[in-house]
Amino acid sequence: MAPRARERILSNLETVYREAYDRAKETGDERRMHDLDSAYQREQLLLEVLLDIRDALTAPAPEPTRQPGTSALATLETLRRVSKLR
Repeated sequence: MAPRARERILSNLETVYREAYDRAKETGDERRMHDLDSAYQREQLLLEVLLDIRDALTAPAPEPTRQPGTSALATLETLRRVSKLR
């Protein structure tokens, strides 16, 4: 199953907050409107960070680069030497 699109998720978040904000506006509850505005900004930021993490985790791994003319044995030897240094 493919992950939901970033824009769709952010749009859903905005819809939920917009409906609550409009209800508070209709009743003249300015404190609630301010609280909803602040909460929306915090949650939007958090959600964008989570989506960035999701995108990073699902991105395909880059192809390893190898110098032309290097053999697999030479590469393994280099890795062995580097790992001993640590």
